[in-house]
Amino acid sequence: MLSDKEQLRDISSIGLKTVISELPPASTGSTMTANVCKKITAQLTGAIGKQEDVSVQLEALDILSDMLSRLGGTLYSFHSSILNCLLPQLTSPRLAVRKRAIIALGHLVLTCSGNIFSELAEHLIAELKKNESTSTTRTYIQCIAGISRQAGHRIGEHLEKIIPLIVRYCNVDDDELREYCFQAFESFVRRCPKEIDPHIPNVMSLCLKYITFDPNYNYDNEEEEEEERMETENGEDEEQESDDEYSDDDDISWKVRRAAAKCLEAIVSSRHDLLQDFYKTLSPVLISRFKEREENVKADIFSAYISLLKQTLPIQSWLHASDDSGKDDVSLTMLQNQVPNIVKALHKQLKDKSTKSRQGCFSLLTELANVLPGCLAEHIPALVPGIVFSLADKSNSSNMRIDALSFLHVLLCNHQPEAFHPHIKTLLPPVVACIGDPFYKITSEALLVAQQLVKVIRPLDKPCTFDAKPYVKDLFSGTLKRLKAADIDQEVKERAISCMGQIIYNLGDHLSTDLQPTLKIFLERLKNEITRLTAVKALTLIASSPLKIDLRPILGEGFPILASFLRKNQRALKLSTLAALDILVKNYSDSLKPAMIESITGSVLAEIFQLALVLTKAATVGYSELLKQLTAPVYSSGPPEASAALHKQAYYSAAKCVAALSSACPKEAPGTVNQFIQDVKSPKCSAAVKVLAFLSLAEMGRTTNLTSAQKELKTVILEAFASPSEEVKSAASYALGNISVGNLKEYLPFMLKEIESQPKRQYLLLHSLKEVISSSPADSLKPYVEDIWALLFKHCECSEEGTRNVVAECLGKLTLVNPSELLPRLKKQLSSGSPHARSTVVTAVKFTIADHPQPIDALLKGCIGNFLKTFQDSDLNVRRVALAMFNSAAHNKPSLIRDLLNAVLPSLYNETKVRRELIREVEMGPFKHTVDDGLDVRKAAFECMYTLLESCLDRLDIYEYLNHVEDGLKDHYDIQMLTFIMLARLSTLCPNAVLQRLERLIEPLRATCSTKVKAGSVKQEFEKQDELKRSAMRAVAALLTIPEVEKSPVMAEFSSQIRSSPEMASLFESIQKDTASLPTTESMDMS
Repeated sequence: MLSDKEQLRDISSIGLKTVISELPPASTGSTMTANVCKKITAQLTGAIGKQEDVSVQLEALDILSDMLSRLGGTLYSFHSSILNCLLPQLTSPRLAVRKRAIIALGHLVLTCSGNIFSELAEHLIAELKKNESTSTTRTYIQCIAGISRQAGHRIGEHLEKIIPLIVRYCNVDDDELREYCFQAFESFVRRCPKEIDPHIPNVMSLCLKYITFDPNYNYDNEEEEEEERMETENGEDEEQESDDEYSDDDDISWKVRRAAAKCLEAIVSSRHDLLQDFYKTLSPVLISRFKEREENVKADIFSAYISLLKQTLPIQSWLHASDDSGKDDVSLTMLQNQVPNIVKALHKQLKDKSTKSRQGCFSLLTELANVLPGCLAEHIPALVPGIVFSLADKSNSSNMRIDALSFLHVLLCNHQPEAFHPHIKTLLPPVVACIGDPFYKITSEALLVAQQLVKVIRPLDKPCTFDAKPYVKDLFSGTLKRLKAADIDQEVKERAISCMGQIIYNLGDHLSTDLQPTLKIFLERLKNEITRLTAVKALTLIASSPLKIDLRPILGEGFPILASFLRKNQRALKLSTLAALDILVKNYSDSLKPAMIESITGSVLAEIFQLALVLTKAATVGYSELLKQLTAPVYSSGPPEASAALHKQAYYSAAKCVAALSSACPKEAPGTVNQFIQDVKSPKCSAAVKVLAFLSLAEMGRTTNLTSAQKELKTVILEAFASPSEEVKSAASYALGNISVGNLKEYLPFMLKEIESQPKRQYLLLHSLKEVISSSPADSLKPYVEDIWALLFKHCECSEEGTRNVVAECLGKLTLVNPSELLPRLKKQLSSGSPHARSTVVTAVKFTIADHPQPIDALLKGCIGNFLKTFQDSDLNVRRVALAMFNSAAHNKPSLIRDLLNAVLPSLYNETKVRRELIREVEMGPFKHTVDDGLDVRKAAFECMYTLLESCLDRLDIYEYLNHVEDGLKDHYDIQMLTFIMLARLSTLCPNAVLQRLERLIEPLRATCSTKVKAGSVKQEFEKQDELKRSAMRAVAALLTIPEVEKSPVMAEFSSQIRSSPEMASLFESIQKDTASLPTTESMDMS
């Protein structure tokens, strides 16, 4: 390589490059790689140091970068010599050499030690301060940006010194220098969010100043000119002629604008908390720059604005329904006021020649319509011509049309139908034309739009004057063509079915003779396995249409098909079919023949009982006959073992049906009640029959007062409490509770007396009491509240945890009856007596929190802080229930705890630590077994952490949070499982923070994935370890989805280790198959 002949140099450097790229990675444990690298590194650094021949230097730098990127860790002994060799190259006269030196340094900082990194950072800062020439300064800034992109987490501590320097250079009049400054800022914002925080306002104002930096172009007179000559396109030529001596090619100010836009996008996407400032200062500037003349810059400005809109999107979930709407509303109102300016800036561009800028406009408008539904209503006249232009323009790329269609779809979904009625005439033809397009993606998008258009043309939920008749034929025939086609893309098939379903639902009365043949096609689609689910959903829609579509011709054949779906093993299909049958029976009961109903009741499943409720309305069968059919599966199930075949839910459903039947035929009811009581008394009846009897009595008793059999009922139920079967006991307690709801005066005092006098049956009686409290209306309970309260507090010290939990649930539900009086009483009890009493009170608070708004919320918000103080309780158990209560609040009503997080988090994190003093050894025969009493509390604390990710992410300091996740990865089996799931979630929610901590997170994952179970362990041990490895692999798979993760040497090494171990590789592949088939949300249910 160092020879004088050019050919030899070329060949040898190519050879050397190939050799290096073929070396086995260090993780395979071969020492050859390390030896080779150590041999040639010294020579390479020598070659780079000699500045005789640039091409040799370039090749050597390339090879060195390649080695550092793949094997950086093995070269640690050379790191300082490599650094000393690379630094002088940053001042090389050749820019290419500088560039490659920067790349090599970027790979070096990933693996070098802290000292070497500081040496490098100090050097760069010192050189920047000297500022010998603009060109070297540019290089140093580029270098800092490069390092920050590669190893951002390390440069954090030097930022204080670096940022003021870069700010200073932004004001030097040199466009390239400015561009590099902004690139550096962007990488700091993305990589060191915590350290750059104090500098954000400063950086933002610089970006805003330079995003409008276009010294060689005059935008001001353009607007007036535009009004004079709207469509003539010689504007730019005039500019050019007047300014001959300056050529546009020398103008690189666009690079500065582009870098500033990218930097702004980074700031917007990482700082949700500054939204209102963004709308005040940033949004107007960005909107004013939508007229940017340089296409690439325009694309970046659009994408910065889209990020801003995405940040504003109110978090669409039940979590924030009633919470902090105040904060989001301000920014939404600010956005609402800027909508006219946005439309004004964009609507002309929708007819722009360039597809790129049109696509930008569409994606921006789509986002806008999602964030503020309804905001474009008065601007629709301005937007429609642009949409039609893009749909009808044949020369367009298919993506252009897909974008336009998907924007139209969002627009139609988020605005009132009336807004579109004047434009249907222009909108409909191009959409119908797109349905006929040969490219399946366009067809399928157009069918979605058509489905929405149908709802717009004739909304059935409100009176509407618009006449839909002229448009029915086009829409119908276009969709029909696609519905009939068999040789067509799956997605198009499904969307054609849904679209036709919608057409029949909204316009069925306009189809006259076409209706029946079309319904016949639906029958065909029902018989096809691929389309049956979609067809069932479409039929459900049609059956529920207020137009009362005539379905008789297809019911005869369709009903048995639907009934057969109930036997299929596909949950989604069963559920949709039940919904369909339910609607059909409700709306078409008169045209159903008993034979059809037989076909259904033949395949009895737990869910079929729900149908029976509806069938009673179509009671062609007598009362006693139906009752027999309902209870047959339970009565006929012979020996008690066989009755297990019926799902527990089936009994409840059957009981509800019996109650519905009895309320439909009140004359028959008393007889039935007596029949059930006889069943319960007879020793011959199986447990299953007794369970059904009790549950049916419960359902009947809840709504009607069963006075006729009162005396007998009480004794029968109390006898059943002593039954050997658990099921019968719990059914009896359920019955007592529900019968009491129907007749509080008679039963409640009796129940309270029993709870006092019967300690053995207490648990069951308390369960009955819970039923009473949860099912009775508040007013009827009020007179008894004091007695119940006093009784419950007698029992809250009980040593049985099960009993305490029921007491707590009763207390919590009772508090909801009269919160203003009872909640303060709970609070008082906190300071009282034993840990048991405290834990009961805290658990009671958990039961007062529900996920829908309640009158108690405001009171709770005021005092939940007092209950959370129990995090510091001396008793383990109290801390555990306090965490469970906190978790419930974070999950169901985050607003209660959001503002307390700063105070609560330190003690929450404190509970995630392993406590040595709680681990004890238990001797079991010859074996010693360690028991960790703190495990449950730690587990509860990690569950809370997981819930906070979903509901309060913006209030967490993610780095502090990650410290504790990292500890959890090395903890007990249960906690590892939890933290693996947290890690997977974190890698989608805040990838940058995870990247910064990658090295520390990977180690425990690697340890888990490569553990071996001791030979001769029990089967459970193997299964447990296997489950743990799967879970760890899922976390690894999630980490691998983070963009740029493969740049990290630790990750690269680990993934090559996975590939080289057959066991890990096959596990990883199976995980990837699983995740591909899963829906996108990978969350676990912590409720």
